[in-house]
Amino acid sequence: MVNSRIVSIMPQKKLDISEYEQKCRDILDDEEIRFAGLLDEFGNLLAGGHKMEMSIRLTEEQLESVCKELASRVAKRKKFDEELGHVKYSASRREHLVIMSFPIYDKVIMLVAESNVNIDRLAFRVISKLGRQWGDFVGE
Repeated sequence: MVNSRIVSIMPQKKLDISEYEQKCRDILDDEEIRFAGLLDEFGNLLAGGHKMEMSIRLTEEQLESVCKELASRVAKRKKFDEELGHVKYSASRREHLVIMSFPIYDKVIMLVAESNVNIDRLAFRVISKLGRQWGDFVGE
């Protein structure tokens, strides 16, 4: 069952997938990033992928599961946007990797990066590559 409040505040906009394919490639140019992908609201990979020379430490099935879970968490966070403001990004630092998400309308950019990355600096670089200024990025 879909929370009607989430749907009502979620901006609807069609994204140019080919534009985000290029943005994911640009993001992957960062040496600390292993994976950059645009996911739909169900966690399906629409654009991007991983660096061939770097492992993301997950099987294809595990990656699929992580993508679905991440997309679900991003959607659930939107229900608090009115009270708390839009999420700029979220990050999870694990022992071996960092996983980050950047909401864009009803989609999300998911990153897998090195475990020792400075999360805030990386977020600033990624938001810049997405074509948004740090101060006014609101997930759209």
